[in-house]
Amino acid sequence: MIGFLVAGLVIGALARLIVPGRQRLGILATLALGLVGSLIGGLIAQFFGTGDIWELNVLGFVLAVVAAVLLIGVAEGVAGRSNRSVRR
Repeated sequence: MIGFLVAGLVIGALARLIVPGRQRLGILATLALGLVGSLIGGLIAQFFGTGDIWELNVLGFVLAVVAAVLLIGVAEGVAGRSNRSVRR
C-alpha cells in the first residue's frame, strides 16, 4: 500500500514536470492523479500481457506517466474553465 502511494506520487510528479507551464495543483491532487494514472497504465499494460496490474514494469510505468499527463491536462482545463467563469 505504501509502495502504491509512493509510486503514485512519483508518477504524478513526473507528469507535472512533463506538462509545460505552471499547474495549480497541490500535492494531494498530484498524488490522486498519479494514482489514477498508475491504475490506468497498469490496466493497459495488463491488457498487453506484460504482467499484473500491481507489478512494477517498464511499460506500465511509461503508460502510467502518459495517463497522468493526460489527466493533468484535463484537470487544468477544467480548473481553467471554472476560473474564467468566476472572473466574469
